[in-house]
Amino acid sequence: MKLLRSTAIIGSLTLVSRLLGLVRDVLIARYLGAGAVSDAFFTAFKLPNVFRRMFAEGAFNAAFVPLYAKRIEREGEEAADNFASEVGSMLLVVVLGLVIAFELTMPWSLNIIGFGLDRTAGADGVVPYDLAVTYALITMPYLLFMSLMALLSGIMNTREKFALPTLALALLNVFMISALFFAPRFGLGQADIGLALSAAVTVSGLAQAGLVWWGCKRAGVRLKLRAPKVTPGVKRLVILGVPGILSAGITQINLLVSHSIATTQASAASWLTYADRLYQLPLGMIGIAMGIALLPSLSRSIRAGDEAGAKTSLNRGIEIAAFLTLPAAVALYVLPEFFIGGIYERGAFTASTTEQVAKALRWFALGLPGFVLLKVLTPAFFARENTRTPMIWAGISAGINISLGVALFMTIGFEGLALATSVAAWVNVAGLFVLLRKNGDLDPDARLLRHLPRILLASLVMGAALWLVLPYLPDMGETHIVMDFVWLGAVAFAGFVIYALAATLLRAYDRADIGRAFSRRS
Repeated sequence: MKLLRSTAIIGSLTLVSRLLGLVRDVLIARYLGAGAVSDAFFTAFKLPNVFRRMFAEGAFNAAFVPLYAKRIEREGEEAADNFASEVGSMLLVVVLGLVIAFELTMPWSLNIIGFGLDRTAGADGVVPYDLAVTYALITMPYLLFMSLMALLSGIMNTREKFALPTLALALLNVFMISALFFAPRFGLGQADIGLALSAAVTVSGLAQAGLVWWGCKRAGVRLKLRAPKVTPGVKRLVILGVPGILSAGITQINLLVSHSIATTQASAASWLTYADRLYQLPLGMIGIAMGIALLPSLSRSIRAGDEAGAKTSLNRGIEIAAFLTLPAAVALYVLPEFFIGGIYERGAFTASTTEQVAKALRWFALGLPGFVLLKVLTPAFFARENTRTPMIWAGISAGINISLGVALFMTIGFEGLALATSVAAWVNVAGLFVLLRKNGDLDPDARLLRHLPRILLASLVMGAALWLVLPYLPDMGETHIVMDFVWLGAVAFAGFVIYALAATLLRAYDRADIGRAFSRRS
């Protein structure tokens, strides 16, 4: 099964990046903890990331990949590369203008995401808002480099070359880990460590774009930098891309609002960020890998008139997502303090911080399968050049998230923002699923209907086993870091074994798929 093999390749390489990201977050937790400096850095780092996701990655690839794939099939690679060159020139001009605008207005524009940050100096003399402005000025050019990388990655993914673009993402973590390793050894304080991290973000963006550019040239892609021009191809991309940008924009504005609300409570933005980073590990490895592999696969099937093949790919995508995501969600819900304490709790990250982050992680865990399914369902619309429907449902989801988030924040506190995000994700999934069924683009086959309840039951069996051993687990963070990770590895491995045995006994998967996932002939 080519889809499973592509997902396995992308997921494995994404795991490398996510593990490095975990090391990065462990070091950030150790040296910055959850306080004024960490709130400032996370706010500054989120700003270019939000607009990167809005203008570059998801929205851009949703419109670009189907059009680029169509050019290759109908007109050949040279015509497709000319189209990519036209698009790249316009993309760079638009994004460069956005970066310059933010750089010139940063003291005011940072209010978009950080209006709740304190404007007064704390006991350490740090003014969180001013520090965030400084960090944001340094990190904003990251958006330009990552927009270029989005174009180049879309080209390589369409040509079924997934490895290098996925591996290049790890460079961000390599540079940030290097900054966190060397900065404390030069005696730098927390604020200066934040400066080093901000610089590492932008330098890593340049390195990532350069690496994927080299990969494209090596793959025979012929791109030319030319004067921006609104060609028919660019117009078509804009027509398809604007709903995607609005959809991504709604989602990202949603995140901005949640983060801004969190900044009104001291350290809450950091608590949510640490929880977000932990559930992003399985989300990035599974959901993003599925989305990257599924969109080109669906686009090719639909262009070839193979609707049955497209439906089969979508069924298998849902099945794979459930099989890999449900046990992760259950484990994070049952043992949030254990995982957070073992990974983060040392240095400036205290036991009380673990307790707060765990509150958010438990609610994020409930939404994890929904977040992943969104990565599976939306390509079914994008591959048919329908970016409007996901935009509408993203808007509905955002409205629910913001309104429910504000209400829950006022009643139960910052963790209500995580719960609202999970509820909104499931509403989005339900809406897209119903429309795909109504349009005849998704027909759950017998295999999917047979396996899904068995996967859920196997996950619950594993969760029950972890809950039973919870009283016998040590208090993480109170031992040496090596022992913490030994315990983490042991519990994770035990959970995997229990889940694998339960899934096997319940026949929750077809064993032949495992071999096909790694077969070059699949």
